[in-house]
Amino acid sequence: MEQGFFELKVISNFAAAHNLREFRGKCENLHGHNWKVEVVLRGKSLQNNGIVVDFGEVKAEVRAILEEMDHRYLNELPAFSTDNPSSENICRFLFEKLSKRLDTDARRLYSVTAWESEDACATYIVE
Repeated sequence: MEQGFFELKVISNFAAAHNLREFRGKCENLHGHNWKVEVVLRGKSLQNNGIVVDFGEVKAEVRAILEEMDHRYLNELPAFSTDNPSSENICRFLFEKLSKRLDTDARRLYSVTAWESEDACATYIVE
């Protein structure tokens, strides 16, 4: 029998403005989004209390990072001074920051998805 794992997801959001450099389209102009962010962790084992991680702990870490981006012009943040603040780069940026805070021997950040609208998103996954 194959070893299974648990997958946990938290969803949060932030609002921010950005523009995409060298895009050659409407998104090259300054505009904003109400971003939805999905964070997925995976764990193979449970703690003695029957959980992989407290959802409150994950939500607090996500909120702390999103607070740095909320109601900001993303192009002015150091992380996006040269890289476009695209959905792809936003989810990779969030993944890199969150994995440092959330990864343990028992669990790993699996993916971060950044939704810029209800029908368009990008996901960064490390396997």
